[in-house]
Amino acid sequence: MQSITLRFLASQSTLPQAGRVPGGTVLRWVDDAGFACASAWAKGPCITEFVGGAHFVHPIRPGDLVEVHARLASTTSTAMHLAVEVRSGGIHGEPLQEVLHCVAVYTAVDADEQPRAIDKWSPETPGDMALAQRVKAHIDAARAAQ
Repeated sequence: MQSITLRFLASQSTLPQAGRVPGGTVLRWVDDAGFACASAWAKGPCITEFVGGAHFVHPIRPGDLVEVHARLASTTSTAMHLAVEVRSGGIHGEPLQEVLHCVAVYTAVDADEQPRAIDKWSPETPGDMALAQRVKAHIDAARAAQ
């Protein structure tokens, strides 16, 4: 699966901070969507290697409709690089607003949690190629900063 979109209502019971869903909860949703997309592509278990560049631009309020979209940007022999976007808004038909976007890397693992080979995916459209370049640049910059 090249992409997945999770849609749900932000729970009223999510421990709101000043009427907002906590950032850690949103990042958990990012990891849930990324893990589902990566595991489907890898046809098996994966581990999260990296999530970075999450910049919150809009809060999520309890009761908002939330959409978390994870999309495969590129692969290596064992890893999947994804772009993840979160949007939210009211449930009455208003356009959803961007909450955050980030990149994530998941590695396919075997039963001993050792990296294992996955199918290759290469971007084909100009939009996919541009996304792959942006994701790669972000991952490369994060690795260089370590």
